[in-house]
Amino acid sequence: MTFDYDLFVIGGGSGGVRAARIAANEHGAKVALAEEYRMGGTCVIRGCVPKKLMVFASQGPAMIKEARAYGWDSQIGSFDWTAFRGKLDAELDRLERIYRAGQQGAGVTVYDQRATVAGPHEVRLADGSTVTTKHILVATGGRPFVPEFEGREHVITSNEIFKLDALPKRLLIVGGGYIACEFACIMAGLGVQVTQFNRSPLLRGFDTECRDLIVAQMQAQGIEIHTGIVISKIEKTDQGLHIHGSDLRDDTFDAVLYATGRVPNTDGLGLEEAGVKLAENGAVAVDAWSQTNVPSIYAVGDVTDRIQLTPVAIREGHAFADTVFGANPRKADHELIASAVFTRPEFGTCGLSEEDARKQGPVEVYVSAFRPMRSMFAGSDARVLMKLVVCKQSQRVLGCHIVAPEAGEMIQMAGIAMKMGATKAQFDATCAVHPTMAEELVTMRKPVRTA
Repeated sequence: MTFDYDLFVIGGGSGGVRAARIAANEHGAKVALAEEYRMGGTCVIRGCVPKKLMVFASQGPAMIKEARAYGWDSQIGSFDWTAFRGKLDAELDRLERIYRAGQQGAGVTVYDQRATVAGPHEVRLADGSTVTTKHILVATGGRPFVPEFEGREHVITSNEIFKLDALPKRLLIVGGGYIACEFACIMAGLGVQVTQFNRSPLLRGFDTECRDLIVAQMQAQGIEIHTGIVISKIEKTDQGLHIHGSDLRDDTFDAVLYATGRVPNTDGLGLEEAGVKLAENGAVAVDAWSQTNVPSIYAVGDVTDRIQLTPVAIREGHAFADTVFGANPRKADHELIASAVFTRPEFGTCGLSEEDARKQGPVEVYVSAFRPMRSMFAGSDARVLMKLVVCKQSQRVLGCHIVAPEAGEMIQMAGIAMKMGATKAQFDATCAVHPTMAEELVTMRKPVRTA
């Protein structure tokens, strides 16, 4: 059978564009890609990139305060959100052009419209046309989830926060995951009065000792945190958004941001009609090769709900293209993936938390918590934490956790060593870089806990 394309990719995010480019440019496949919104996906357009730029912006007041402590005649004025947003929009436009140019340069045909699966080898476009393809790759990512309750139409999500006309004076953030905590720190740094509600403790699933320190420092920055609360109703009034909580809480805010998780973008894609199995939460069910139960249909990235990180989606897309079009069968490796939470302070983590490691067997736990030189000299009570979780039997480092400024930069390096199977003795044998915070990773000699 003759097809219009060898591969049709639905979704122009990080995983989709990598798969399309590799398949076309390196393996000679005839490829098309459809994106209904903007090229670049969640990470580039409404996620990692704009969020990190907002993180940088939010650090200004603390940097100015620290500069004064170091002898500089410095002061901070008001934050110009309009000016910042204009530069942010321009940067995202630039990045989108780069993503589009990368596809065009690789010979990928780009359709700027929605596409759905019409069959194992058919894709239907929003303009009503249908194309045939030997393989289909679904890379539509995920979207923020807002539960059903009265007044939910008044809230915003992480998608809309970058498009605000003005910063709110009083912001409620609902949620306790890394996205909620990151935006709590960002907005507080920009001068917004931030309150955070969640049903359970914040940053659940991460190492408890680390998350406890992060939450304490968030509170020290003026973020008001309340757990055990569920919003039952939101009313829009002349004073703002009136909140009714499960604890009889009765507050008013200028804006409410919901960051209560994300769900896969599979609604209306035609997958089930084409025979593709979906998980209970709507994620595309795939095997280790990113293949669905329909042999010609694959899926990568957040739509599969494996590990929701941009670099993971990129690796999955690349491995798919090499396997299907490059005669180089390989699976994406999901083990020991380092990640960072851009709170203030940052949290870098790789491997198992202490709690998860204990479930697998006896461990040794090494911890160093201290006031770092830079902020201590400036009179700050801020603390950092370096933590290694080590298998008691093999002495292999099972988990590395860092709560500190620039922790994301540090955990990348530690992740390399862990991926190579580094032991505690090998960490110890590495000469320290002094004076740095990271030197504590190689100078901790005695475990604080064993079990």
